[in-house]
Amino acid sequence: MGVKLSLSITNYSWPAGDIASRLAATARAAEAAGLDTVWVADHLIQADPASRPGEPMLEAYTALGYLAGQTRRVRLGTMVSGVTFRPPALLVKAVTTLDVLSGGRAWLGVGAGYNDDEARGMGLEPPSVSHRFDVLEDTVEIAERMWAGDESAFQGRRHRLEHPVSSPRPLSRPHPRLLIGGTGPRRTLRLVAEHADACNLFDIPDGGQTVRRQLDILARHCSDVGRPVEQIEKTISTALGPDESPAGFVDRCGALGEAGIEHVVVITRGQPWTQDAIEVLGDAAAQLEAA
Repeated sequence: MGVKLSLSITNYSWPAGDIASRLAATARAAEAAGLDTVWVADHLIQADPASRPGEPMLEAYTALGYLAGQTRRVRLGTMVSGVTFRPPALLVKAVTTLDVLSGGRAWLGVGAGYNDDEARGMGLEPPSVSHRFDVLEDTVEIAERMWAGDESAFQGRRHRLEHPVSSPRPLSRPHPRLLIGGTGPRRTLRLVAEHADACNLFDIPDGGQTVRRQLDILARHCSDVGRPVEQIEKTISTALGPDESPAGFVDRCGALGEAGIEHVVVITRGQPWTQDAIEVLGDAAAQLEAA
């Protein structure tokens, strides 16, 4: 079927003294299961609707740096970083550092951000929606310039960098893969067409109608900018059901593949990953590879 599987960690509600060991075990199990990427959510407060704000939440890039030392093959990234949490050059530096220390396995996953309550709660006053999208565009352009070794001054829509030095350079060639999350038809999907290596959509239970419509919009944007849409990896985020079997999940992936999806990013709802749940994904990944 040609559909890849990844695991996304959104919940860290393991016993307090076991978080580090359980996190490492989850990433190592995902790698052993042949999954493509271990993603982490980039929140400061637990944002899973099935959990509670007071539940544990790790800072994303510290967690990814730890996982880089616990794994050898699996790729690593955020799904996704809200671009107003960190200055763009700091975010790019964090991803570049992750890429260097992981041996070239980093993604840059970014989005405009959405959680105003979280931002205010942590002292990060959220800007307007238009401001966020301006920062998203600045961030993407700054990443491309820094990774290309362009140290000239940058004047963007919301940010100015006088001398953006990026040393060491990333190990990924030509640079860490850029994923832009979101489905906005005017700015987000246009930015994907212009710059991204991958998009990320949401699994809406409507028989694939929404996904097909969004991918059609992306294809039109690609046509407008003169880029083959096949160059963009189409990913989607979905949740593994508590009693879902490998065969049942493979059937779901088949339907998503028919809608145009190439990479399924899987979360849990209301609880952390368990070894049993990772084994379901591993079995599904093996069946998808053999199909």
